[in-house]
Amino acid sequence: MTTDVCTLFEGDYHYGVAALLHSLHNQGFKGRMFAGYRGALPDWARPAQPVELPMWPGASVLKVAPDCTLYFLPMTTSAHFTNIKPDFMLDLFAEQALSLGRLLYLDPDICLVRPWQFVGDWLSCGVTLCEDVNSPLSASHPRRIGWQRYFAQYNINLRPSPTDAYVNGGCVGVSRSQLQFLENWKLLGHHMAEAIGGLGVAKLTNGQSFSQKGFAGCFDCSDQDVLNAAITMTDGVQCSILPKSAMGFARGDHVLPHALGPRKPWRRRYVREALAAWSPTAADKAFWKSIEGPLNAMPAARVASRRWQLNMATLIARFYRR
Repeated sequence: MTTDVCTLFEGDYHYGVAALLHSLHNQGFKGRMFAGYRGALPDWARPAQPVELPMWPGASVLKVAPDCTLYFLPMTTSAHFTNIKPDFMLDLFAEQALSLGRLLYLDPDICLVRPWQFVGDWLSCGVTLCEDVNSPLSASHPRRIGWQRYFAQYNINLRPSPTDAYVNGGCVGVSRSQLQFLENWKLLGHHMAEAIGGLGVAKLTNGQSFSQKGFAGCFDCSDQDVLNAAITMTDGVQCSILPKSAMGFARGDHVLPHALGPRKPWRRRYVREALAAWSPTAADKAFWKSIEGPLNAMPAARVASRRWQLNMATLIARFYRR
């Protein structure tokens, strides 16, 4: 079964989109990546040609390589992108012209550093997820009990969690036979929105303020919290969860290094930050390794300068650490 990839971006996250796609293709990915976006497309995307997709008027497609294409899908929603990932994925599955079999959502601040074959094998194991930096979360944790109590008012009974793993919302892979998982994730998210103040609410950049966060702050991470709740709602779901090392949150084998927080690789001032004991991460190294490629998203001189800064910061980090 072929696998396509999707992501959502706006603003300067277009740099992450370019690096993500380069990293995928460098590791053997052949296929389509669908990028939902808000605002204007970056200059490097302007060669994209219009493509007819009934659900996305104004969509365009860019040939990245003979075996790799990037689709730009304009989004009209006012919701924060972090809260509509399952909605976006379900819409992609519903677009008959695309004929999707399997779909992997990745945030645009992630890069792949393992062969694509590994990803294909992983996707065959069930709904693909990665542990979050804040994992584990025990079955009796107040956060999980908060989800159970809140959704009970909608006649949704969440089972005790089959795992203590608390997964990250930046990586979710499903096949067409597992769409019920996405439907449940979406349903829980829309119910959650009634508690926190709407789907525009998030603690991330451009997120609106919370009206409340629920019992024991159980919706502090909005989409990520309902993603974890969906694991306990979906009957018969088989999840394949990689440890937190997969996203670079711990020592071990990295697969999809993820740049958490506002310090995105394309924004960082590495030497200055290293002197303040903020070391480069696996995600920083993966991004600067992947940013150059056919999409030409960043001037070569800037790439060279930032790589030099990254190397210097890595040296400094041997002596200054938090």
